[in-house]
Amino acid sequence: MLATVSPESPRAQSSSGASRGLVLLLAVSCGAAVANLYYAQPLLHTLAHAFDVSEGTAGLLITITQVGYVVGLALLVPLGDLLERRRMIAVTLLLSAAALAVAAAAPGFTVFASAILIVGITSTVAQVIVPMSSSLASENQRGQVVGTVMSGLLVGILVARTVSGLVAAALGWRTVFAVGAVAMVALAAILHRALPEVPPTDEMSYTGLLESVLSLIREEPVLRRRMIIGAFTFGCFSTLWTSIAFLLSGAPYHYGNAVIGLIGLAGAAGAVAASVSGRLSDRGYGRRTTTVSLIIVLASWAVLAVGKTSLVAVIIGIAVLDLGVQSVHIGNQSAIYALRPEARSRLTTAYMVSFFSGGALLSAISTGVYASSGWIGVCVLGAVTAALALLFWAVSELTSRGRQSSSSRRPLTEGAGGTD
Repeated sequence: MLATVSPESPRAQSSSGASRGLVLLLAVSCGAAVANLYYAQPLLHTLAHAFDVSEGTAGLLITITQVGYVVGLALLVPLGDLLERRRMIAVTLLLSAAALAVAAAAPGFTVFASAILIVGITSTVAQVIVPMSSSLASENQRGQVVGTVMSGLLVGILVARTVSGLVAAALGWRTVFAVGAVAMVALAAILHRALPEVPPTDEMSYTGLLESVLSLIREEPVLRRRMIIGAFTFGCFSTLWTSIAFLLSGAPYHYGNAVIGLIGLAGAAGAVAASVSGRLSDRGYGRRTTTVSLIIVLASWAVLAVGKTSLVAVIIGIAVLDLGVQSVHIGNQSAIYALRPEARSRLTTAYMVSFFSGGALLSAISTGVYASSGWIGVCVLGAVTAALALLFWAVSELTSRGRQSSSSRRPLTEGAGGTD
């Protein structure tokens, strides 16, 4: 276990990094916490039937969890710079366990939706863990450590969908959320015992802390760029995963919960991309990686459109889209964490609020689009979103390079993780 040190101390970071065991624990923890957001995704058709609501109404559950996540990001995650993080993580996990237990026992849709909203809020503990891992890493391993922790997060998402589908098929959908509650209690106990104490990095008031998030957005152009790109790309991700269960449960597939959950494993490419993208950012290729990854996201929608009648195309499209989205996401995080080491929780708040706001908006839109225009309409929506992301990135790159060439200042960088 690491000694108790201030994680933001440059001396501490440079002299020793996070041990492999600790990094793996943080990766597993991050994945388990964020998995709570995704248990419902492969079950939307089942939940619609269980609560006697339309598929469109059931699809709003994804939007509700993401709205909860945005609220947690805005109001909870900044406390990572103000409170002792180990205790904060353990308490938040216990609150998440309570909300999952309520969801498992919910008698109706309203109670279930309310519990899922709280699950969304408390699942933001994963975004306290990610900057904590960055803080504990040495300077030259930060991108790799963040990539490893994010790989754990992505594996958690994949396992959540698969386990949710399999458990629901065997034991019923309520068991999925009951098991999630037990897992959160166990994880809270393990982390409270195993994590090092991480003292607060700031002594300002909570109100001042929230106001400082807005100041960071005003003062850091790199942060603003990455926030917008993140919103677009997670919008693509949410467009896919809000609609895929409806596609696969209907004609011509007619798959059940177990198969839909297993197909979600095609997103494993995203977990691979996270680690590779982190290493590329450490080597100074963050911006080039972002450009290529955005092109990959756009191309994935052409493949997914063929998936209306081809399962092979569905699987390939999922893999390609997840690879591109997660690669962009890791590049974004590596770039913003290099900006203000003392404010990583607040940088996370700014970035992830934008990230999940884009996801919540596109999730809600895709539900209506699927109801009116089917799978092809969803693919057009995803492609347009990806094209806008690529256009914004290209224009912002040209603008920033133009300013660089006309200035006598040092070359423009995105910190250690984003320089080309």
